[in-house]
Amino acid sequence: MTRLLSEPVWKSKIFDGEWVRGSADDRIVVEPATGKQLTTVGMATPDDVAAAATKATAAQKNWAARPYTERAAVLRRAGQLFEQYADEIGEWVIREAGSIPAKAGLETHTAAEECYNAAALAAHPVGEVLRSEQPRLSFSRRVPVGTVGVIAPFNFPIILSIRAVAPALALGNSVILKPDPRTAICGGVVLARIFEEAGLPAGVFSMLPGGADAGEAIVVHPSVRVIAFTGSTRAGRAVGELAGRYLKRAHLELGGNNALIVMDDVDLEKAASVGAFGSFMHQGQICMTTGRQLVHESIAADYTALLAEHADKLPVGDPFTGQVALGPIIDAKQRDHIHSLVNGSIAAGAKLAAGGTYEDLFYRPTVLADTPLTAPAFADEVFGPVAPVTPFATVEQAVAIANDSEYGLSLGILTSDAMRGLELAQQIPTGLVHINDQTVGDEAVIPFGGMASSGNGGRVGGIGANLDAFTETQWVTAQSALPVYPF
Repeated sequence: MTRLLSEPVWKSKIFDGEWVRGSADDRIVVEPATGKQLTTVGMATPDDVAAAATKATAAQKNWAARPYTERAAVLRRAGQLFEQYADEIGEWVIREAGSIPAKAGLETHTAAEECYNAAALAAHPVGEVLRSEQPRLSFSRRVPVGTVGVIAPFNFPIILSIRAVAPALALGNSVILKPDPRTAICGGVVLARIFEEAGLPAGVFSMLPGGADAGEAIVVHPSVRVIAFTGSTRAGRAVGELAGRYLKRAHLELGGNNALIVMDDVDLEKAASVGAFGSFMHQGQICMTTGRQLVHESIAADYTALLAEHADKLPVGDPFTGQVALGPIIDAKQRDHIHSLVNGSIAAGAKLAAGGTYEDLFYRPTVLADTPLTAPAFADEVFGPVAPVTPFATVEQAVAIANDSEYGLSLGILTSDAMRGLELAQQIPTGLVHINDQTVGDEAVIPFGGMASSGNGGRVGGIGANLDAFTETQWVTAQSALPVYPF
């Protein structure tokens, strides 16, 4: 079978409809598990962004004018390519992003689903007929915004790019994608090659890895009318402020410090397994990670002991060469940040029940017992494999603790009474709620987004959210004769 990612095509290059050298110095792509140099990728500057935006503007009009069936066909083909080359793409997700194979498979599967759902979105009705006091036809219709800027992070590099890229393209827009430079191959080159092979016209999609200056250039360029940003709350505030200055819509999916509330009527062994997955999947490097485990005081000690057992049994290592549950942290800066939060929490009174150590970039899954509310690993987003456990005495106390956070992304509630869980969830504002599951979950068909410091209410996913995100609503009237005015 031919390969999708043959290096000579894209090595040391960016993509603006064709593979060209970026204006910035190339970046070395490093495998976090081994420190090995894998390849080099091109890097973009604001000048490259401006050139891509010019191409995007010119190409978008023709792309939007094409029959919806043609746009849908490109998206369907892209989905098929994600499936066809899943193993090859997955190898890059494993080696470049430090993902275990199951997580890499989730990325390629979800990417295909995003493309298939976007293909169906292209055929969605574009408007509705409206009533009017006047003897005329009055209707609204959805029109493309023009060019969409997508800025994506390293942790789920394919999913967190394609979930905005695919619907934006399906609705007739052009797209400029800036992937995180740490995962520029699986989060950027992969998408460029997929859409190139799927027959997307040149210029409609650009892939520009780069630094903060390139991201800022995307936000401020007059041709880019909508920004879809996924990343930290700190960076999201800067993006939102800049977009607001230029009167642009910014859909911001930001950080989270998500609570898992474990009631006293659960199966403890199953609950501990759920909690372990929520806190340790992909080394905890997920915005939806379970960052605060609130456990009823009557079962807290037993639950924590079981959670620590799970943590101690989980193998950590190179996901490309071994059967492991956790791979490496993305880089040393993030590892050191995690370790400082763990040590600070122990100093604040938390008890280390498991983990708390690392070798190279491999951080052991960590459980902190009796974690004070003021402990850094409880109060802050860790973005690492750390499970702080805090007991609560009453439902009212659990609600108060869960609400004592600037974030509002995801919530999990474990209880034998699902209706009790729903009643509890109504008291905790959050974008996502999972009754009897952990906090990590997303699908192509759901509107995804957070509240408060987890986002600005913008959503991607699902028909309505994607239409709102990537189109403008235009009012149109038509009548058979010119009206007579008293002027």
